[in-house]
Amino acid sequence: MVSCAVCGGCPSDYVAVSIAIFSMISLIVKSTFPFLMHKVPIAKGSAFWIPVIQVIASFDFLLSIVMALNFLKFQRSHWWLSCYVWAVWLEGPLGFGLLLSCRLAQAFQLYYVFVKRRLPPIRSHMFLPLILLPWVAGAAFIHEKKHLNYRCHLGTHWIIPVVSLHTLYVSVLMGFTGAIRHIEFRFDELRDLWQGILVSASLIGVWVSAYILNEIHDDILWLQVVSRFILLLTASILVLVFFSISISQPLLSQISLRKREPLELKTMGQALGIPDSGMLLQREVAVDVDPNDPLDKLLLNKRFRQSFMAFADSCLAGESVHFFDEVHELGKLPIDDPVRRIYMARHIINKYIIAGAAMEINISHRIRQEILTTSDLTHPDLFTNALNELIQLMKMNLAKDYWSSMYFMKFKEEARMRCCGHEMEEMRVYNFSPRLSCVHASDDPFQQDQFSSRFTQDIHASSH
Repeated sequence: MVSCAVCGGCPSDYVAVSIAIFSMISLIVKSTFPFLMHKVPIAKGSAFWIPVIQVIASFDFLLSIVMALNFLKFQRSHWWLSCYVWAVWLEGPLGFGLLLSCRLAQAFQLYYVFVKRRLPPIRSHMFLPLILLPWVAGAAFIHEKKHLNYRCHLGTHWIIPVVSLHTLYVSVLMGFTGAIRHIEFRFDELRDLWQGILVSASLIGVWVSAYILNEIHDDILWLQVVSRFILLLTASILVLVFFSISISQPLLSQISLRKREPLELKTMGQALGIPDSGMLLQREVAVDVDPNDPLDKLLLNKRFRQSFMAFADSCLAGESVHFFDEVHELGKLPIDDPVRRIYMARHIINKYIIAGAAMEINISHRIRQEILTTSDLTHPDLFTNALNELIQLMKMNLAKDYWSSMYFMKFKEEARMRCCGHEMEEMRVYNFSPRLSCVHASDDPFQQDQFSSRFTQDIHASSH
């Protein structure tokens, strides 16, 4: 007991390490499941790298506790095994501090987008280092002053500043969350934030108690073993519950390990419940398409829009049509429904507007900046200027080639077949004939007989 309490390797240490490994594996599975199982495309920007940083910070946090508190037997004979590497830098700025800072960055985004109804004035890749500065400054100060002893413990007078820094970040996160509590989120952002706050607040209480006992009572060996076990156990639970993907990528929050059915929500419009989003009605009336009509008017027809979109995708230039389609979906949402309009507008901006987006559209810098710096994400004309530019580009390029393409020929043929089916449906109402076919007479061997017999009956009836 004496040996393992000082040097590590107690049975409880191995149990705690096993729990930490299981927690980390579960976290990785939880974060990668939608991409591996449902082949969801990987987003760009903060929607992707903030969850990735959370996973890395969680790993750093758990590993730093294992290495700094002597869970395993090893000699600190190299510089990279130093207490200052693990107990100061990896556990602070690169561990718990980074984990909480990621959540603060997400809460800051939600506050500006849904309360202020505008994009944050500072990008996440700049905001995150700023709020991480106190952790970096504290770690640098401790490293410079060399306050750690040979067992990686701080002195008693340093406990209050360290605990206060942990508590401060949880309090700030609680403040941001309280500011958005009145928003009726469509997904699980607010629930995940409160869950993270409640879990972190309760576990930090246990964690801080174990941390203080571990730091102060170096001479009580059994207390050292028990306190470090509790430290790693609570940290393992914290990193697993604290992680959430819904804040960064709300559409992916509809995919969970509990859902065994196939993924049904393929677009943001469907997830938001926009009427007829992503659907083609079977009884939709066929519309004659005149190439002389304005393109923006033609694109309002969903069947034509999908045919034109397929042609544009085949030319590797489908971003503009996809953008038109999603902006059209946004237009179906009422003005007095700001939450859903913000969800859709933010989705469009992340997918089409920001530099380096997955389907970045070709618009002028002035219009792009107008959208990114808008003071109202719910404004009905937010994307109007961008649409006008893209319509002109499509008229000069895609539209000219589309009218002579096989996609347009196929669209006209399908429209003619639907028209035929519609006429046959009307005839069936009057005839009540179960054998009436919607195939052309020249292709249907029964049609000629039906027509001949019906024609003969009409002649006999007229003669009488």
